[in-house]
Amino acid sequence: MARKAGLGWIEWARGWLSIISEFLFQRIVASHVENPLPVPPMDGATCVVTGATSGIGLEIARQLAESGAHVVMAVRRPKLAHDLIQKWQSEKGDLGILLNIEVMELDLLSLESVVKFAEAFNARQAPLHAIINNAGIFSIGEPQKFSKDGYEEHMQVNHLAPALLSMLLVPSLLRGSPSRIINVNSVMHFVGFVDSEDMNLTSGKTKYCSMLGYSNSKLAQVKFSSMLHKRIPPEAGISVVCSSPGIVHTNVARDLPKIIVAAYHLIPYFIFNAQEGSRSTLFAASDPQVPEYCQVLKGDEWPTCAYLNYDCRPTDASEEAHNLETTQQVWDKTLELIGLPGDALEKLITGEEVACRYQPKKASIDD
Repeated sequence: MARKAGLGWIEWARGWLSIISEFLFQRIVASHVENPLPVPPMDGATCVVTGATSGIGLEIARQLAESGAHVVMAVRRPKLAHDLIQKWQSEKGDLGILLNIEVMELDLLSLESVVKFAEAFNARQAPLHAIINNAGIFSIGEPQKFSKDGYEEHMQVNHLAPALLSMLLVPSLLRGSPSRIINVNSVMHFVGFVDSEDMNLTSGKTKYCSMLGYSNSKLAQVKFSSMLHKRIPPEAGISVVCSSPGIVHTNVARDLPKIIVAAYHLIPYFIFNAQEGSRSTLFAASDPQVPEYCQVLKGDEWPTCAYLNYDCRPTDASEEAHNLETTQQVWDKTLELIGLPGDALEKLITGEEVACRYQPKKASIDD
């Protein structure tokens, strides 16, 4: 049987219809969701939030901390994060609220940095209740770029690095069970297609553009999340969820179809702000029914993981996200690219150590 080479035109058309519908109607569809979203008390919960210094991630980190969670801001620019914490604390100080937030450095453009972060966190032997993979890039209209690890930047930041981080933090997530892996996704995955033999988009089969890099990386994220959801045994108590923030001011790109770009500039009413965009992820991180829903999907052998829409309701991922054959290919290739063995998850679940190709090399005595 020939490998699938891309989306059919009907899938592609349906995908764009989903994107345009979300743009036009998201505010109406989500009108019942409060803003800001009321978050239940999170005292005793530890949450790692990547990309927590701007946009949706900033709102997620702030609101979780205000709800009592211990928040770890995993960021490229620690000073900026410390400045934000000081600002938030000064705003809450008059109310006698002490926010429990700390900062750890993490650069998703370096898989070695991801390994260092995970090793440092796991060394605490402390429980982790949620990893929120929020950080992402959409390099609007820019030429193709590659990380120092040799991977296309959208694919690395939006998919490969979060996948590696989630895998390596499994020991801490087990200590925090019931716990959650939450990946902030996008409706753009509806027009993505992942060729596991060309995840870097260098074969020349398709002309590169930033929209292609972004949408493909977001589909890869859904596919890997779905296989992770399927492979984690129910008794481990780790739920895997993708959340869609809606079309938010921080991630609308100018190389989308011109009609959408024009509407974006002329009618900003349609676009969510960061606080509105944070609601589905906050819901995924805090609502007590989310793990139950994940278990139902697992029991029904549903082909994708839980996918929460911008209105905080379950929705279906794209048609291609349901393709089990290409999902398995993406899973296998992702593990290869992030330097983990094929049985890494099973070993991590049972408490065995797993070597990663990107582990920092220890200095020898001669050094």
